[in-house]
Amino acid sequence: MKKYWKYVKPYLHAFIIGPILMITEVIGEVLLPSFMADIINIGAANQDVSYIISRGIIMVLTAVVMMAGGVGGAWFSAKASISFAADLRKDVFQKVQQFSFSNIDSFSTGSLVTRLTNDITQVQNVLMMMLRLMLRAPGMLIGAVIMAFLMNPRLATILLVVIPLLALAIGCVIRVGFPRFDRMQKKIDRLNSTVQEALTNVRVIKSFVRGDYEEKRFQEANQDLKDASLSAFKAVIFMMPIMMFAMNVTTLAVVWFGGKQILVGTMQVGDLTAFTTYIVQVLMSLMMLAMVLLQSSRAVASLKRIYEVLNTEIDLTDEDAERKDAVVSQGKIEFQNVSFRYYKNNHEKVLDHISFTVEPGQTLGIIGSTGSGKTTLVQMIPRLYDVDEGRVLVDDIDVRDYSLKHLRNGVGMVLQKNVLFSGTILENLRWGDEDASDEQVFAAAKAAQADFVDGFTEGYETELGQGGVNVSGGQKQRLCIARALLKKPKILILDDSTSAVDTATESRIRESFSTTLKETTKLIIAQRITSVMEADQILVLEEGKIAGKGTHAQLMQSCETYREIYHSQMEVAEEAASAQEAGEVQA
Repeated sequence: MKKYWKYVKPYLHAFIIGPILMITEVIGEVLLPSFMADIINIGAANQDVSYIISRGIIMVLTAVVMMAGGVGGAWFSAKASISFAADLRKDVFQKVQQFSFSNIDSFSTGSLVTRLTNDITQVQNVLMMMLRLMLRAPGMLIGAVIMAFLMNPRLATILLVVIPLLALAIGCVIRVGFPRFDRMQKKIDRLNSTVQEALTNVRVIKSFVRGDYEEKRFQEANQDLKDASLSAFKAVIFMMPIMMFAMNVTTLAVVWFGGKQILVGTMQVGDLTAFTTYIVQVLMSLMMLAMVLLQSSRAVASLKRIYEVLNTEIDLTDEDAERKDAVVSQGKIEFQNVSFRYYKNNHEKVLDHISFTVEPGQTLGIIGSTGSGKTTLVQMIPRLYDVDEGRVLVDDIDVRDYSLKHLRNGVGMVLQKNVLFSGTILENLRWGDEDASDEQVFAAAKAAQADFVDGFTEGYETELGQGGVNVSGGQKQRLCIARALLKKPKILILDDSTSAVDTATESRIRESFSTTLKETTKLIIAQRITSVMEADQILVLEEGKIAGKGTHAQLMQSCETYREIYHSQMEVAEEAASAQEAGEVQA
């Protein structure tokens, strides 16, 4: 538990004061039955009204002190547990933010969401329960047992039989319950993942009329969680009747044997009343301890899952970087015999001995079939993944020797999957530069051909839905390009980022690059060969290897793969143009 001390230390006073105040309530609960016994044995027996009133006042004052202690204890317990959970949640989120892509791949998104929310909430609730009961329940148990033995040692021997039997039953229930709670949390992971996928991709589901299929998937995940939850809570359901049965049987035994003692004159009526209350307190304290232990078993399962995240070794850091002060100032890129595998025990390489150089300010086009390794290749530059063999150099410095912050600040990326966030268009664009003026934002949008924003009623203050769902694919791409341009990077990577815009708009975007990004090194991944024909250098990738390298003219001469791509696309374009002309003539 040493690793969690950092979350306790700032609120240590609350962790201490809360349980201490609960002890005040316990002392009152232990004393009140004896006061009541005195009222019955002395005040009522002797018809002494003044004694009854004085003892009654003492009981009222005791109850007020108990109430103050209970309220104060509950407040400090809540403060300690909620603060603990908030700090823990912050650290888990920060840890996830530091994950490399391969780290994230080892957890599902739904699982990470569950660990950040449900698991930490479970820990918070159990911690609050423990702070309120960890001294109260044992204190009540010990106090009530002592008072019972002081009052009637013979009758109190009943507890010596009941307590061990109940402790054994509680231990068995907890042993059964722990693995079931662990399974239940995993079912919550699956349900969260299912819900997240369905809500995120609801438009795809509707367009393919797959609602019934997704409902079936959800029902299966929901049913699995229901079954796992019922299985886990059977332990709780089974424990409660045992405790109540033990309490009733013990109370009956006390009344039976205590009644006999009253009849023979060895016990007073008030003492039996108080003794019965102490027996109930003993059993109630055992019940509270059982609930704490049972819920703790669930919290332990949650803590284990939280610790898996916190203890994950991040496989991509800049701790060993030798040039942490270096910044990307020119934009030169060099790949030296680079190879990479996503799965390290797999013999097949995604990138296989890749070597090339891009000089500052040049444009590199990258083309190839789906799965040829184009996206993987550019992800090596900002160190989204690390190479397995060879080196990637930026400005003649190995990317592993940069600080991640400086390296990634120098690289702008427009990913294949365009992502916008909830908020206004202006807020989204300022991800590129949070200090950018409105004029700079407008200039970047104009360069990216995103002037369609002016046509919106609220312009740049237009609210975007989650993921930018209220703009088209082409508009989303242009906004993402504008965001990257606003960053003014020394290296700009465009990963098939104009696939949803028409060729004329794409041509205007490329033209704007020649002025706005004159000194920026540009890497353009494209499916359309027209997108890279004017590049200073073109790489043709095929199954993770370089099939050709050079200018458009050189590749037309030397690369069979490039010629095939060119001719197939040109033929399609010519056929489309011919069909359009024929349609116009016919019209």
